[in-house]
Amino acid sequence: MSTQELVDREVIERVLALSLSKGGEFAEVFVEDRHTSSAMLDQRRVEELSSGRDRGAGIRVVIGDTTGFAHTADLSEEGLRAAALAAAMVARRGEGGTITVSLNTLSTFDTTAREPLGTVDKSRKIEALLRADDIARSTGAEITQVMVGLGESSRRILVANSDGLFAADHQVRTRFNVQCVAMGDTGMQTGYRPIAGTAGFEILTDEAVTEAARGAASAAITKLAARPAPSGDLPVVLAGGSGGILFHEACGHGLEADAVLKQASVYAGKAGQKVASDLVTLVDDGTTTGEWGYLAMDDEGRPASRNVLIEDGVLTDYMWDFLSARREGRTSSGNGRRQSYQHLPMVRMTNTYLVEGSETPEEIIAQTPRGVYVAQLGGGQVNTATGDFVFGMTEAFLIEDGKITAPLRECNLIGNGPEILQRVDAVASDFSMTPGTCGKDGQQVPVGTGQATMRLSGVTIGGTAA
Repeated sequence: MSTQELVDREVIERVLALSLSKGGEFAEVFVEDRHTSSAMLDQRRVEELSSGRDRGAGIRVVIGDTTGFAHTADLSEEGLRAAALAAAMVARRGEGGTITVSLNTLSTFDTTAREPLGTVDKSRKIEALLRADDIARSTGAEITQVMVGLGESSRRILVANSDGLFAADHQVRTRFNVQCVAMGDTGMQTGYRPIAGTAGFEILTDEAVTEAARGAASAAITKLAARPAPSGDLPVVLAGGSGGILFHEACGHGLEADAVLKQASVYAGKAGQKVASDLVTLVDDGTTTGEWGYLAMDDEGRPASRNVLIEDGVLTDYMWDFLSARREGRTSSGNGRRQSYQHLPMVRMTNTYLVEGSETPEEIIAQTPRGVYVAQLGGGQVNTATGDFVFGMTEAFLIEDGKITAPLRECNLIGNGPEILQRVDAVASDFSMTPGTCGKDGQQVPVGTGQATMRLSGVTIGGTAA
């Protein structure tokens, strides 16, 4: 079933008209039909092979600064009308009247996936899981456990609103994860590598699966020889693709318009001001085809776009959803996103990255007498009002005399987002992206983060070495 067949056009027009007749200034219907499938291999046993489906609609009605929202799994006209009345009741002002809503011609987008997992035989999926397991175990005898996961989300959405917008999209995402456990004299260590994209089974090439499996196993084995990390303020070199999450959390959330308009961001009121090193150009780009945060349109029906947030160190703009842009008399930047039809859209990042530079990673490392090389960052926390953050380093090495030497035990990076932006003093050209999941106000959405190898002149490292 195509997305536009979920709900009849005339039904949507009548539901929107009903919403406005109860006093609404703006009304929107968001319809979603999501299919998911997953498979998990643990110790060469298929622990999980499942699929699910969730469908429904969310309706919001806006009056002034008040938004009413209701959602329903009943896509009949009766169910949608009930949700529209409930949303209008929250936002209502005044009495009814007769209002007509006419939708524009449907704008449709379709997935670029060549082999959605729903079209792939289960035997091929299990074969990919077993192959990753074999490769990981062959990397070294220290590997004692391998877990491989494969998942897909096929999401059809339809957005219509009282301004006449009428748009549909089909979003397919596939993710493949390899996690390995290694045992040695120093105990147990883990390694992790993902493959992910807005694509189908075709992303699981032999080369990609081999690289992920060997990478996860090698990381776990290498960490068996890890020593305590140093503590104090040291230069930090972030490997290409590994540090994007730092800038996503420490800077990106502070550049979302809802936080800015509430004066809850350290970047509020700083458009046009110097906020970072000249080497920093920060972009949020939903148009990067194939990346984890790619969108043909956002969850408000607006086309995705490439938004330059910081250019050569100067803050140029923020990210906007429909309502925050409406309040400021401007247009959305295509950053209105929601977890599902049960959630209201809000300003969210898509693919957020720092633009590459001109140096090589080898040059940057050679120019660093002593410091820490971070191959992979873990999770973290950030205060958007101040920019203060704490991030875990799950894979890091010592830099001594311009060379990468000993692996380090997991420890923390501690700092402040605005200060870190000022401390970027070298950027390489080996740009790459990493998939992730971003949480905000209880909602989770897929995002991409990225950067080339870069050096921060100083970051506080919470190590335990004397």
